[in-house]
Amino acid sequence: MKDRLQDNKVLLVDDEKDITNLIEEVLIQDGFKNILKAHDGKMAIELCEKMKPDIVVLDVMLPDIDGIEVCRTIRTFSYCPIMFLSSKNDDIDKILGLSSGGDDYITKPFSPRELVFRIKSQLRRQQYNQTDMKRAEREPLVIGILSIDPDACCAYKNGTLLELTAREFGLLLYLMENTNKIISKERLYEQVWGELSAVCDNTIMVHIRHLREKIEENPSKPELLLTVKGLGYKLVKRGI
Repeated sequence: MKDRLQDNKVLLVDDEKDITNLIEEVLIQDGFKNILKAHDGKMAIELCEKMKPDIVVLDVMLPDIDGIEVCRTIRTFSYCPIMFLSSKNDDIDKILGLSSGGDDYITKPFSPRELVFRIKSQLRRQQYNQTDMKRAEREPLVIGILSIDPDACCAYKNGTLLELTAREFGLLLYLMENTNKIISKERLYEQVWGELSAVCDNTIMVHIRHLREKIEENPSKPELLLTVKGLGYKLVKRGI
């Protein structure tokens, strides 16, 4: 765990250079030193692969590759937090961003100070999660056809590695640790997102649906990750 949040590497991605310059200026005023900038999707992906930033602030509308696709590509090799910036504020756009692997969604115009606060919040949560994982040297969990190795951050279905985002992994781990127990949306949000009294039904529903697509044979008729109407969700044991 790094001593200071400001030592983390931040990648800013926006085709409007005035915006990346403004965010960079506020980050520098707050003590951040390692700031990278990209102005199109291709450059963003290349910088992520080469420089391994600790967090990405990603505009949705880019000139070459849609920001959603950039996020999906980054998620194939990195679990770092990704925060979307967008002028679109419809729920469907936010859901699309979160379901592609994003961790936060901020609409333009935005407060640069609030953005920096959110960046630090994501970095702090990431560090806490990493520290907790190191402290808890847990044995792999096996629940039916699913298995998960908390220390290696790997999950498997019938022995095949699942490609999960950081949020999906956190959800699956917590649900497997509480197999056959009904877990409320509020509890899931507190445990996986680390926030109190800020539950967002859409956020939970999107991530649960995305997780089902990866662990269920038929996501529309789930047999592992069940919805308990009015109460929350429950992971049950199925399979060999």
